[in-house]
Amino acid sequence: MTRRVVVTGVGAVSPLGLNVKETWDACVNGRSGVGPITLFDSSNFLVRIACEVKGFDPAQYMEVKEARRRDRYQQLAAAAAKEAHRQSGLVITDDNSGRVGVIISSGVGGLQTIQEGVQTVFTSGPRRVNPFTIPMLMANGASGLIAIDTGAKGPALCVTSACASGADGIGLAFNLIRAGSIDAAFAGASEASICEFGVAAFDRLGAMSRHNDDYSMTPQPFDKNRDGLVMGEGAAVLVLEELEHAKARGAEILGELAGYGSTGDAFHITAPHEQGVGGAAAMRLALNDAKLNPGDVNYINAHGTGTSLNDAAETRGIKLAFGELAYKIPASSTKSMTGHMMGATGALEAIFSTLAIRDNVMPPTIHYQTPDPGCDLDYVPNTARQAPVNVVMSNAFGFGGHNAVLVFKRFTA
Repeated sequence: MTRRVVVTGVGAVSPLGLNVKETWDACVNGRSGVGPITLFDSSNFLVRIACEVKGFDPAQYMEVKEARRRDRYQQLAAAAAKEAHRQSGLVITDDNSGRVGVIISSGVGGLQTIQEGVQTVFTSGPRRVNPFTIPMLMANGASGLIAIDTGAKGPALCVTSACASGADGIGLAFNLIRAGSIDAAFAGASEASICEFGVAAFDRLGAMSRHNDDYSMTPQPFDKNRDGLVMGEGAAVLVLEELEHAKARGAEILGELAGYGSTGDAFHITAPHEQGVGGAAAMRLALNDAKLNPGDVNYINAHGTGTSLNDAAETRGIKLAFGELAYKIPASSTKSMTGHMMGATGALEAIFSTLAIRDNVMPPTIHYQTPDPGCDLDYVPNTARQAPVNVVMSNAFGFGGHNAVLVFKRFTA
């Protein structure tokens, strides 16, 4: 018999709030996290807006000395994991610690630390580099630190697949639990790449919105006038458990993770395949894995970055995967509010998918004004929609041609 995997805890620190409740409330009510960059002086940059985490104080989650030894992305991950752990009520002991894994992913890792270390080498010399630089910059650092924080001694891993990292990490945890390798896992991702180097490099790709003076209508996923993504930051962590393990300890079950599909485009290092064939294949794989049909899906949490290429390719991919049903299934982009949190966005959107089922609500795509003939699906424009939601598909695609799709469903015994 296949082991079922359920969600028993969620935690988030995002541009919309410092916990899941704040974040979800802002998401459902269509509030934007976009604002002027405050983490560095961007006055000479062509991009001066971002979706920053606001008011975050790492001292609320760890000792000040420990906070100084962690990159911002690791601090955010620790805060999200702490909330998820607290909600789950999972008690980790010497007897069960080896059966609890930690898969906290990141597309980049400690980019701010990398930037500061390189600057220090060339301005002050190699002996002035922070001795904690390596553990602070490692993409797997958050996973190792959360294992230390929680005492979980199962596999401690990090998946780095660009903007699919969070979803792929959750998918890996899902498969480890189903295979019987572990009984529970902290699974999610964290990113904090809003620094001079990160913003400059992404802008040079031509992928970012430059609506600096009036950012009230950006980003605009699926809109004809979309002009690029807005960089975000944050962390999201889920506690996943094997069903019988969760039931045995009386855990509250928030939803069930039922399917995972992963493919590669083998097409271009930054652009998606124009027809969305890789994404469509991952969607079909995830549905097959969940033993569900296309008609069972009530809502798609789209990747929806707000870039010209991604939104059109994802729309075509949804049509390939769902056929005529594509026009009947709402598919919104919550990145219109959170911005693109890079590797962490797929993890936050996994939480949104779980809560959409819990609350029977489909979050909106805000800033949607002008339909694009190439993006002609139902994107839940501007206002959330109350409707029965029993099955949600969550898409996450990344540079390198990575496609990761998760399917969540309402838990039934």
